[in-house]
Amino acid sequence: MSRLRVQFNDVVKPELMKEFNYKSVMQVPRLEKIVVNMGVGEAIGNSRFLDDAVNELRILTGQQPVITKAKKSVSNFKLREGMPIGAKVTLRGEKMYHFFDKLVSVALPRVRDFRGVSNNAFDGRGNYTLGIKEQIIFPEISLDKVNRVRGMDIVIVTTAETDQEAHALLNHLGMPFRK
Repeated sequence: MSRLRVQFNDVVKPELMKEFNYKSVMQVPRLEKIVVNMGVGEAIGNSRFLDDAVNELRILTGQQPVITKAKKSVSNFKLREGMPIGAKVTLRGEKMYHFFDKLVSVALPRVRDFRGVSNNAFDGRGNYTLGIKEQIIFPEISLDKVNRVRGMDIVIVTTAETDQEAHALLNHLGMPFRK
């Protein structure tokens, strides 16, 4: 079992039970899934870029990414409906906890001029979205093999009902929020 899941069960659950006065352990919010999405707009002209993005996502998450396709045609971008324009991975269970732990304790502190993540990126239903400008903050990606610096979106889906509950959960799990 991952270090973060043990910490969640032993430390975070009791703290959240006290903080929000839950009657049952099942009311305590928990991580449900993490979706890592990488949009590759330049894949329209050259499909090699998409293959590189898929490879990097596979290395980061330890799971095979799904290629996302365009839903609508946009003539200004020379984009047709059904063209592959990105890749995404949905992590659950052990891989999700492992990725979250790596994100919080290794990757985010490596961001240049890092002062913490925004407190305002909650969606109103207890989910948190985080944008990363460069994939090279993760230790698995070697700088020599990167031909293009790409960003990614990381969506952390929780079972929390409100943003306050989700904020408390992520805070207890070690998410470095801005002071």
